[in-house]
Amino acid sequence: MSERVARYPYQAPIDAYGNGGFRFADMSHRGSLLCLPSGIYAWHVSRPEDFQLEAFELVFAEKDRIDIFLLGTGKRQVFPSPELRGGFAEAGLGIEPMDTGAACRTYNVLLAEHRRVAAALIAVE
Repeated sequence: MSERVARYPYQAPIDAYGNGGFRFADMSHRGSLLCLPSGIYAWHVSRPEDFQLEAFELVFAEKDRIDIFLLGTGKRQVFPSPELRGGFAEAGLGIEPMDTGAACRTYNVLLAEHRRVAAALIAVE
């Protein structure tokens, strides 16, 4: 990813989601998010059809710091393609797809338990 990506330099729970974005750390963000050990990043993916391995470059870069990876797929749970699952398996990462609401709640619980969690969250209206 050669472009500069906006980021919040810490992990933080997701306080709210909906209306096309998220609230966390007393801030709001419009659009999708990557929540990684190194911080929270704006993510260009807006629908499950956009799931390509390149979209997860930052996730793979931090794979050694992640035990659980949650994939928030929008309003409904969408299972990733065999290619995407294969790319994650090759990187040694499991992938847990669920709707974005469930992913936010699960992320918050695991973060509170000090687990090594990361999430990719598609914004919902």
